[in-house]
Amino acid sequence: MKYQKTVFRVRETDSCPQYHSGDEFVVSGIAVLMNGGEEASTLVTTTVIHNPPGRHNCNMLYGDFNRLVIEHERADLIPGGTYPCSGCDGSIILEHNRSARSEVDAFLLEGEQAAGMIHLLRNFPFFRNIDRSDLESVVKSFSTRTYQKNEIIIRRGERGDNFYVIASGRIAVLNEAGIPIATLSSGDVFGEMSLLGNESASATVQATEESEVLYIDNREFKRLLDDYPLLQRYFTRLLAKRLSQANRFKNIDFVSIITGRLEEFPPEALFQSLHSGRKTGILTITDVPGGTARFSVRQGSLIRATYGNKKGKSAFYDIFREKKGTFKFAPGLPPEDFDAPEIGYFMKLLLTALEKADRAERSGK
Repeated sequence: MKYQKTVFRVRETDSCPQYHSGDEFVVSGIAVLMNGGEEASTLVTTTVIHNPPGRHNCNMLYGDFNRLVIEHERADLIPGGTYPCSGCDGSIILEHNRSARSEVDAFLLEGEQAAGMIHLLRNFPFFRNIDRSDLESVVKSFSTRTYQKNEIIIRRGERGDNFYVIASGRIAVLNEAGIPIATLSSGDVFGEMSLLGNESASATVQATEESEVLYIDNREFKRLLDDYPLLQRYFTRLLAKRLSQANRFKNIDFVSIITGRLEEFPPEALFQSLHSGRKTGILTITDVPGGTARFSVRQGSLIRATYGNKKGKSAFYDIFREKKGTFKFAPGLPPEDFDAPEIGYFMKLLLTALEKADRAERSGK
């Protein structure tokens, strides 16, 4: 299992007593906020810093590196650029080029990388059921993959081939209408239902932000169940919990259709409500001069818009000119829209639409 590393090179120095221009540091690790339930949450970091050969440690600089890992959740997600140290008797400016390869990097041992990951993963509920003496070999049996925001990991109806553990990020479980029914984060697992029941996936699983997951295939998953009986009890409890959540969700009136008039609920209030409520569905507006308007939103973000002969941003901007009309919002999206790209950043779209509508009203158009 690869544990990604990031290289920082000293670009400039100012009376620094420790380091020289050209020195390289290799930083790896991730930071995860563990939900403590009713108790306080705990921040767990696995930052590992490799000094340039022959150089001494600097606690202040190490603190700077650790803060960067916490801020960006993973060392390999730290953006490229220059970073000044906090400074002591002297100071340095570090340069990080995401595409650069380090000579030092080639000498880092995978065992050291795995040790940092094991320190983090042993706090996850799934791995607590593995004997500490076996944990390293089990962790090494997993592969890792990073999913981008809105990327589909599992699609409903498809065969499930893998079991997943979330290392970082946030992931949504969607029902057949594309409505989120659960949100998963670090330490949570998914994919086990298909493997345990030998059935196709009953829900779509989608990354809602950049997320890193660990995964194993069906054969390795079943070997773990045979080798560690405690895992069977873990999955029995997990199944009961998920069935309870599913039944509770069914009792929520999420399928109710919202209707109203633009005279009472103007477009800016309507779209802000859908955005703040992270709604997923289709908004249809009728009885407006341009004909029927339709807007598809996914978790509050606009992904499709049509009004009259216009589509996309132009259609969204034009509907803000209308003062009268009837709207209906129906939850749910067709599967092809589950991972459709967003039209744009919602707040920027909203502000631009309001500005254009105000300008049109002042000009009398």
